[in-house]
Amino acid sequence: MIDLDSHIRAKELREKIKGKKSLYRLYCEFYKKYELSLKKCPKDGISVEIGSGAGFIKDIVPEVITTDILLYETIELAMDATKLPFEGNSIKSLFLMNTLHHIPDTVSFFREVERCLKPGGRVFIIDQYHGWISKLILKYLHHEDYHPQAKEWAFETSGPLSGANGALCWIIFYRDRALFEELYPSLKIDKLTPHTPFRYWLSGGLKKWNLLSGPLFRVTSKIDLWLSKKIPQLNSFIDVELQKSE
Repeated sequence: MIDLDSHIRAKELREKIKGKKSLYRLYCEFYKKYELSLKKCPKDGISVEIGSGAGFIKDIVPEVITTDILLYETIELAMDATKLPFEGNSIKSLFLMNTLHHIPDTVSFFREVERCLKPGGRVFIIDQYHGWISKLILKYLHHEDYHPQAKEWAFETSGPLSGANGALCWIIFYRDRALFEELYPSLKIDKLTPHTPFRYWLSGGLKKWNLLSGPLFRVTSKIDLWLSKKIPQLNSFIDVELQKSE
């Protein structure tokens, strides 16, 4: 078993993602949301994904600069998300997929986002949602920490992937939304969209097993979408879209 925080783990994870058609299609679906968000951004500036890891965003959005805190062979730039190596007002779009809850100092991270993002630029975050099903899985069956009762956004970290608070996105944008708006007045919350109740879990995620193979993906996607709208408390993930004020 390769250590969670090893820089050589990306190849193993990418093989798992691409080896499961259902999981691969789900990732592609998420990446296409980035593509739609990018179309609403200023024309000039750079696009950056934070926490690219084993992902393949460049297959969908080629212009994105891929980054991570570890120098995986699959990324272009190793960096710390709390110390972005970009000039002020230089980024037109910033993307994070299941990365926010791994950042131990999000106060500093969003301060850097405010500095680097162009006026009119956007941040698109896909992360875990505090839903009925997901909170049970994340608390009792997942290897990462999950503390919705945490008083602070910051947490002690044992490593870039092993360290986490799976409830962090919900804490920041739901429980502590007023605090976020006070700390970062130029980062306007454009959308909060919970989604995907069951598909990720049925795919087995990065585990070896998969209950969502073949034609089941299309059928389950329709059911997932219906449940997402009818019973939003079942959702397991959330899209957060921010825009820097002009």
